[in-house]
Amino acid sequence: MRLARLGAFHQTRLSFVRSLVRKIARPPWRIAPPQLSLDEHGFGRAVYRVRGARGDYSFIAFANPLSAGERSDRVIAERWDTAFVLAAGGVDEAGIARLARNIPLQEAGRCTAGELVLSRANKSVRLFEHVAASLAAGRQPEVDKIAPVGYLLRTTAVYGNGKFGLADFAKVCGGDFDAPFSAQMFTVYMARQFSFDLVEHIARHRNRRKFTPLAPAVKRFFGVGNATGLGMAPFLVHHPRLIGRWIYHRERALARVRGRRPEPARLARFAGLLERALIHTAEITVEDAAQTKRNQELCADLRKFEAEFFGGGEAGKNFPSWQRALRWSEDNAGLEAQEMLVSLLLEAYPELNEMENAMGGDERLAAAPAMPLRELKQLLERNYGFALRCDFGDPRQSAVFWYYSAEMEEPRLGRRGHEPGAEREMAVDIARRAAALHDCLARLPAAELDGAVGDFLLRRPDLRGIVRRVQGLADCPYGEIHDNLVAEGCRPMDVLRCKLSLFGASKFDPKSDLWTRITLFQGAPPVAELGRGDADDWAFPCKPAP
Repeated sequence: MRLARLGAFHQTRLSFVRSLVRKIARPPWRIAPPQLSLDEHGFGRAVYRVRGARGDYSFIAFANPLSAGERSDRVIAERWDTAFVLAAGGVDEAGIARLARNIPLQEAGRCTAGELVLSRANKSVRLFEHVAASLAAGRQPEVDKIAPVGYLLRTTAVYGNGKFGLADFAKVCGGDFDAPFSAQMFTVYMARQFSFDLVEHIARHRNRRKFTPLAPAVKRFFGVGNATGLGMAPFLVHHPRLIGRWIYHRERALARVRGRRPEPARLARFAGLLERALIHTAEITVEDAAQTKRNQELCADLRKFEAEFFGGGEAGKNFPSWQRALRWSEDNAGLEAQEMLVSLLLEAYPELNEMENAMGGDERLAAAPAMPLRELKQLLERNYGFALRCDFGDPRQSAVFWYYSAEMEEPRLGRRGHEPGAEREMAVDIARRAAALHDCLARLPAAELDGAVGDFLLRRPDLRGIVRRVQGLADCPYGEIHDNLVAEGCRPMDVLRCKLSLFGASKFDPKSDLWTRITLFQGAPPVAELGRGDADDWAFPCKPAP
C-alpha cells in the first residue's frame, strides 16, 4: 500500500471495465441498434434500448455543434460535443424532450431518480475528422494515426450516485448495476459505441457511394479517452473500506495462483500475453518524459524476464513455478514490471472472475467506545507504523494541504505557508492525524490507558474522526495508503493511477503530477461482437494489421 507501488498498478481481469464487458456479453443482455435522429453533420440525438438481466434501460446520446473556442476538457466548461444519460426503463418522446433540455446543460440542468448516470465528452477533433474522411473515401483510417490517441471521444465527467438529482446508489443496488461503478462504466462503454455510430453516420452522408464502415479490428482498437485530475484522488482516502476490499480481492486472487506450478497450457497462454503486453507498451507514445522512461524500463524488464524464463530452446523449461518467477521480478525488475507480471498471471486464470461479485460491501466505520485506550494505542502501533515513523516536527512532512475550490468544489493542492486555504484543509492527512492521536495517548499516565475510548473522546472530540477510522479499519489491512499524503514530494498521480487501474484504465498519459489522460475499453468488443467467444480476451491491445 505504498504510493510508489500503487502508482505502478495495471489493469487486471478484476478491473471494472473487464467485469462489465463479461456481464453484458452474457444472455439475456441485448443492446438494440440505435434510433438515430442526427442530421448530415451528426448533430441531434441517438437512443439505444438495452435489455439487462434484471431490467430494461435506455441510453440517450446528444450531439451538439461546438466551436473550437468553446471546446474544453475542464470541469468548468459549459458546452461539450456530446452529452449522455443512462436511464432506467424506457423513455418516451416527452421524456426525451425533457432530457434534451436538461442533459446538455449538465450542472445547470436537473435529472430525476429515473436517470442513473450523466456524462459528457468531447471529440478528438483531428482524429475524428481523419476517420470520417477515410470512411467517406471508402478506406479504413490509418492505424498509425489512431495509435497515439486511441479514441474518438474523450469523456470529461461521468456522474452518478445522486448528483444533480440522479438516482442514489441505494436505488441502483439490487439491479444490473449493483457492482461499484458498473453503471458509470456501462455509460462509458455506450459512449464508445456511439462514437462509432456517429462517425460512420457522418461519413455515410458525405459520400454514400464510396462509404465503408469501420473494420471490426479497427473498431476494437478504439477506446474512450478520459481526462482525470486531482478530483479523483481523495476518493481512496474517503472510502477506505471499499478500496481495502478492492485491493484485498486483487491480492487474494494472486495468492490463489502464485503458489501453483503452471501447466503447459497456462504457460503458453502467459507467454502469449507477455509478448502482447510488450508490444502494447512499446506502442504507447506520451509527451511526459518521466512516463516515457517508465514505459521503456518496463519493456526492458519484461524482455529480461522473457529471456530468463522462456529463452534457451524449449519454451518454459526454466519456469518451475509462478512463485519463483514473481520472486525473480522482485529482485531484478522495477515496480512497473512486477505489477505487469501480476496482471498477466491473473489473466491466465479465467476462473478468478468469480471474485468480481465481491467488490462491493459495507463502507461504515464502526466505532468501539468501550475499547480500552491501551488497545487503541496498540492498534495504532500495529497498523499505522508508516505514520509513526514520520517526524511531523519537520515542515517538509506537512508541506502541502488538500482543499476544495470555492468556485467548482474541486480538490486542489496548496503549499502550506505559501498559499491561502490551509484553514479549509480536507481530511486526507491520515498519517499526521494518526501520529497526533498516538502522541496524545503516549502522554497519558499508564493508569489512564485502562479507561474507555468513549470517555476519552468526551474530553477530546477533535480526535473522534481518526479514532473511528483506526477502530473501523482494524480488520481491513488494505484500507490505508501507507504514505504521508501531505509530505513534500507526494505524487497525487500515484493515487490516481491506483484507482484508474482498478477501473481498468490503460495508456496512462500524465500531463503533470496532478492530472492524466487515459484510455478505457480499448480492445473491448463493440456491441456487435459481444457474443463472440473472445469477449474477455482484450487486455493490452496492439495495433491491428493494416
